[in-house]
Amino acid sequence: MNNPDFLVIGAGIIGTSIALTLKREFGDSSVILIEKEKECASHASGRNSGILHAGFYYTADSLKARFTRDGNRILREYCREKNISVNACGKLVVTKDETELDALEELLRRGRLNKVELEEITEDEARSIEPRVRTHEKALFSPTTCSVNPLEVVKSLEQDAMELGVDVRYATRYISRSGTGIVTSEGSYEAGYIVNTAGLYADRIAGDFGFSKTYRILPFKGLYLYSDEPPGSIHTNIYPVPNLKNPFLGVHFTVTADGKTKIGPTAIPAFWREHYCGFSNFSWSEFVDIVKRELNLMVFSDFDFKKLAWEELRKYSRRRMVELAGLLASGVKDHDYTKWGRPGIRAQLVNIKDRKLEMDFVLEGDNRSMHVLNAVSPGFTCCIPFARYVCGEIQKLIN
Repeated sequence: MNNPDFLVIGAGIIGTSIALTLKREFGDSSVILIEKEKECASHASGRNSGILHAGFYYTADSLKARFTRDGNRILREYCREKNISVNACGKLVVTKDETELDALEELLRRGRLNKVELEEITEDEARSIEPRVRTHEKALFSPTTCSVNPLEVVKSLEQDAMELGVDVRYATRYISRSGTGIVTSEGSYEAGYIVNTAGLYADRIAGDFGFSKTYRILPFKGLYLYSDEPPGSIHTNIYPVPNLKNPFLGVHFTVTADGKTKIGPTAIPAFWREHYCGFSNFSWSEFVDIVKRELNLMVFSDFDFKKLAWEELRKYSRRRMVELAGLLASGVKDHDYTKWGRPGIRAQLVNIKDRKLEMDFVLEGDNRSMHVLNAVSPGFTCCIPFARYVCGEIQKLIN
């Protein structure tokens, strides 16, 4: 019962996709997927924006570029097959002034290198897509960007996995490594191969297996403000030109699967791993470790972490969020944005040796275990091709 061929830790969208793919690729093998919560997608996957990204933000040599375009197409097809609603609303990337035109051109260049459908359009053309949009001279339009309900997608993948024979076990928390197996809150497991997709705790588990020596997870809190305007008030996602030196995309308009609008997210440095609100899930050891790491980045990082942290902390102010959104579209009123959504925590990987935030997916493993250390945005979009890639890497290591 507790001796599977493959044991996957963490039932977010990445862990669920990998467990499903392992069962498909190694059909005669037993696969157990364990999750410390009482249901799947309780953390980042279920609190995701639900945006299926197109793949033009990422450099052509990155794993993100490799998987986002295909992941977008595959998940759209999957949702149609499963009758999961997809809002094919597209995305506009806009500029506030001439200083951002070069960065817009860089995004267009990346999109072309990554073979992503992407259009450079004029200000008037942008307004024909979204009459309220604000941009300077130009914008980019991504017709394949769309939105889904993230929980519906994860639960559908979970159902697929169970129907194929994956044994999903909830309320089973990883405690420690034990020889070739692990100890959990529900007993010990001996496994032929272990896959760590534990998100916020991936670095800790990897450390027990001798990995993640130069990496640590740094949590960032993401918050969205929901609009009280009726569905359809904004027709398409509207994003600013991002700072390409960090992995965050800035405050933007997201159109949800049911046509509602929200603005955000924040990327506020959190002080412990599950720092959702107040002092819930508080851990003194995590607090000390994470604050120490954040202070170190403020002094020594290769980017201006101090400025990033200050700008993000200001977004706790509802008025500040609305002000930033107002740079992207007209008619953005403070009284229309009164309700905060459920906070999410981004499990962002930091290279503690080079003092930088990792921009791409990061894997480490051997012939006994594989550790997914960084699978942040657009990990949701990439989940199926990324899972196939991970399983391919596992196959190389165990052969």
